[in-house]
Amino acid sequence: MNIRTAEHRTPSLPLPLSPAGQLRAPYAEAVLGHAGRDWLRLNVPGHAAAPGSDLAGFFGPRITALDFPPLLDGIDLGADTPLDRALALAAEAWGARRTWFLTNGASQGNQIASMVAPALGRTLVVQRSVHSSVIDGLVLSGMDAVFVQPSVDPEQGIAHGVTAADVAEALDRTPDAAAVYIVSPSYFGAVADVRALADTAHAAGVPLIVDEAWGSHFGFHPGLPSNALSEGADLVTSSTHKLAGSLTQSAMLHLAEGPFADRLEPLVDRAFRLVQSTSASALLTASLDLARRTLVTGTAATGHSVEAADRVRGAVRALGRFKVVSDGFGAFPDIVRADPLRIAIDTRAGGIPGHEARRRLFLDHRIMVEVATDAAIVAVIGAGSVPDTDRFAEALHTLPSPLTADPAGGGAGGMLRLPTPGATELTAREAFLSPAVAVSAQDAVGRISADTLAAYPPGIPNVLPGEVITAETVRFLQRTAAAPSGHVRGALDPGVTRLRVVARPAWRQGVRTGVRTPCRERAGQTS
Repeated sequence: MNIRTAEHRTPSLPLPLSPAGQLRAPYAEAVLGHAGRDWLRLNVPGHAAAPGSDLAGFFGPRITALDFPPLLDGIDLGADTPLDRALALAAEAWGARRTWFLTNGASQGNQIASMVAPALGRTLVVQRSVHSSVIDGLVLSGMDAVFVQPSVDPEQGIAHGVTAADVAEALDRTPDAAAVYIVSPSYFGAVADVRALADTAHAAGVPLIVDEAWGSHFGFHPGLPSNALSEGADLVTSSTHKLAGSLTQSAMLHLAEGPFADRLEPLVDRAFRLVQSTSASALLTASLDLARRTLVTGTAATGHSVEAADRVRGAVRALGRFKVVSDGFGAFPDIVRADPLRIAIDTRAGGIPGHEARRRLFLDHRIMVEVATDAAIVAVIGAGSVPDTDRFAEALHTLPSPLTADPAGGGAGGMLRLPTPGATELTAREAFLSPAVAVSAQDAVGRISADTLAAYPPGIPNVLPGEVITAETVRFLQRTAAAPSGHVRGALDPGVTRLRVVARPAWRQGVRTGVRTPCRERAGQTS
C-alpha cells in the first residue's frame, strides 16, 4: 500500500460537536481574567508575579501573572467551575465519556492505566514495543505481562504494531487477562487496526487500552485517521503537546462510553489523584483548553499542515535520493494507515546515516527534527502549523553523501538492527525491587536486568526489568549511545558501560513469598 493511498483511505468524519461551546476556552479565559485583577499575592507560587523578578524579566510578566496555584474560586474550586467545563468540552471533542487533564505528560496517563488494570485481572496483554512509561506502570502495579511482539521492518530497524490475530492468540493463552494494551500510531506514524483490536479484546471480555500519544490530532480533519475512541478503544492516553499544540508536558486521558466505563471511571479517577501533582500548573492546564479549541475550530489550518507534509514527501520522491519510509508500510499487515503529519525519511538510502543527518541539519542548517535512527530521521508538523518546507527539503538534499565517518551509523559498523528481547525471568516489579548490583556491560550478558533500558527517543524499551540481557542488546545500546544525539534512558552512564542487574541468585521465590534468599553478591552498591 503506497503512502499516497494510505493517507487518503476512508477519511475520518469530523466529530459532532456543539459549535458555540467549543468556541470557548473556559479555563484559560478564567485564568486570564483572574490575572487581570489587582491582586496582593501572599500565597504560592513564591515569585508572587512580582514585575521586577528575574522570572518576569526572563519570560515576560504575562507568564508569572498567569501562574496560579490550584483551588481558586472562579477557576477550579466549587461546582461547575471553568475547569469542569473545560474538561467536559475536551471529552466532547474527543468523543469520550470523561477526560482528565494531565500535567506530567502521556507517561502519567500510561501509569494510571497500568495501575487500574489489576482490578480487572492478573495479567496485562501488552504490545512489546510500548513506551517505557507503560513498563513503569507495570512496576507500579506489580502485574504479570504477556507480551505480543510487533512487526519489525528489518531494513529500517523499526518496530510497528500488532495484529488482531496476534492479540487473539495471546488472549487464548492468558485466561486471567485484565486488558489489552497497544500503541497506535507508532513513532514513525504507522496506524494499527484499532477497530479489529478492540473487537478482539471485547470478545475476550477485556478492555482495549491504547497509547495514542502520537495521535492526539486524529479525527479533527478528514485527511487524518480516526481517533482510537471512535474505533472502539476503552481508555486512551493522548499526548496533546506532541502534535495538537499544547505546552510541553501536558496531555489528556480519555475514557470511552462502553461496557467497561462504569468499572473503570472511579478507578481511573482515584489513580489520577495518586499521580497528579497537587500543584498542577495553571499554564499547562490552560494550554490544554486552548489546544482543544484550536483543534476543533482549526480544521482548515490542519488541512494546510497536511498539505505541507505532502509537499515534503512529494519532493523527496521526485528527487529520488532518499526514500519515504511510509511508502513501504503496505508490506506490514498490522498497518492500515499512516499519519500524514509524520515525515519519516530513509536517509541511509541517500548515503548518510540518520543520526548524522539529524546532527548536520541541526548544526549546519538550524533545523530540528524529532528523532533519528541509524537509518532514518522523522520530522513532524503540528496540526495547524505550516513550516518552511522548501527550506527543509533543500537542506536535506544538500547533506553530504556518502558519509562513512559515523562509527555508530551505517558505516563500518554495519546496519544497526533492533535486538531480539531476552527471555523474561521475573515480572517488572519483582526485578525492580530485587537486590541489585552494577556490573560491567560485558558481565551483564546473561543476567537479569533490574532496569528498563530504552534507546531514546522513541523510548521503546530494548530491555525490561526481569528480562535477560543479551550480547546483541548490549551492542545495540552501546552503538546507539555512541551515535550523534544518541541516548539510552535508564543507563547508569552515557556510554552504557555498566548495567544494573538482579543480584544472584534470581529472586523470584524470595520476592513472591517474602522469604529472602541468601545472596552471593553484595547488593545495594548500584552506582
